[in-house]
Amino acid sequence: MLLVIDVGNTNMTLGVYQGEELLATFRMMTKTPRTSDEYGVMITQLLKNKGIEAMELEGSIVASVVPDVMHSLTGALIRYTETRPIIVGPGTKTGIRVITEDPRAIGADRMVDAVAAYEKYGGPVLVLDFGTATTYDLITEAGEFAAGITAPGIRISSEALWTKAAKLPNIEIKKPKSILAQETISSMQAGLVYGQIGQTEYIIQKVKEESGIRNLKVVATGGLGRLIADETDAIDVYDSSLTLDGLRIIYEKNAKKSSRR
Repeated sequence: MLLVIDVGNTNMTLGVYQGEELLATFRMMTKTPRTSDEYGVMITQLLKNKGIEAMELEGSIVASVVPDVMHSLTGALIRYTETRPIIVGPGTKTGIRVITEDPRAIGADRMVDAVAAYEKYGGPVLVLDFGTATTYDLITEAGEFAAGITAPGIRISSEALWTKAAKLPNIEIKKPKSILAQETISSMQAGLVYGQIGQTEYIIQKVKEESGIRNLKVVATGGLGRLIADETDAIDVYDSSLTLDGLRIIYEKNAKKSSRR
C-alpha cells in the first residue's frame, strides 16, 4: 500500500492506495504546529481507524506548499511508517515538461494536478484547483506546462470581507437561493459564489482565445470545486481525487523499488 500526502496552506489531505484503488482519505489542519511524534501518532491512528496498519505501507510520497511542516512530517513518516517519502520537487520525474519562464517556481501541488489531469484525461487540458488560491494551469497536447493563472480562493475572499469590514459576518460558503439577495448573508454568498463562477467562465474563455486551443478539456478539483463545477458548463469534469491520483502516478514514475527503509 502507498501513503500519499498533499500539504496545502489550509489542510493536509492524506490518501492510501492499493494499486490504483484509493482505499481511504483523511484530512488534518496544516496550520497547527506539530512535532514529528504528534504527526506520527495522528497518522498511525487515522490509518488504524480504517483498518490499516502503518507497517503495511510499502511507500509514501508528499507534495507540499508549506516548507515549515516538512521536517516534522518527514521525520514522522520515517519513524512511524518506516518509509522514506519521495518529496515532489525539482528533479522529480513527472512526465510533464515545464516551459514557463521560471520552471522551478511552479508549486508542487500544481505539478501534481497537471500530471494527474494529463495522464487521466489527455491533453490539451486546463486544470482548475479551487483551494486556498484558485489556480488555472494549461497543459498542452504534448504534455507541456505552458501557463498558469493564480487568483484568490473563495475562502480568502470571504475572510477578506469579514475581517476587513466591521459589520460583515463570517459566513458559510454556499450558493444562495437567488442572486437577488435581500439580506447580508445571502448578499455575501451571492457575491462570492456567482463572482467565482463568472471569474471561472471568463478565464477559461480567455485561455482558449489566447492559446488558440478550442478543444481544451477543462478539469476541476479542490474543496469548493464541486460547488462551482455544478453551476457552469465551462467545466467538463470535476475530479475530487485528482491531486491524490497525481501523487500516486508520480510515485510510480519515481519508485524503482519499495521505499521502505
